[in-house]
Amino acid sequence: MALDLCCLLWAHPGRRAEMHSYEDKVLALVADHGGVVRQRAVCSVRQRAIRSVRQRALCDDPDGPDELQIISIGDRAALDRFMADPRRTALAAERDSAIARTELFEVALVATPVTEETT
Repeated sequence: MALDLCCLLWAHPGRRAEMHSYEDKVLALVADHGGVVRQRAVCSVRQRAIRSVRQRALCDDPDGPDELQIISIGDRAALDRFMADPRRTALAAERDSAIARTELFEVALVATPVTEETT
């Protein structure tokens, strides 16, 4: 059974572009360890004028994450191999200069009911 994870990331002030660039590189390695990046959500702006309440919850909170990822990987051993991958660890300085905080935790993915739109 796959291990499903949620990863929340906070960039250092003014370093969001660098954080996203770093994540582009390391997330490309997930597949080499039998995993898949199911979803990646980034806040395109941080401003008070955001109209969507859902988007505001992620983007308008000054303490909220800059990026959210949902990743599935085979098991804890596969995750450990990904985390120890030399290609990933070689980017540690880039990570440290761009990312202020990371939270990684296991989640249970649930099916979303399909509804028909009415016209």
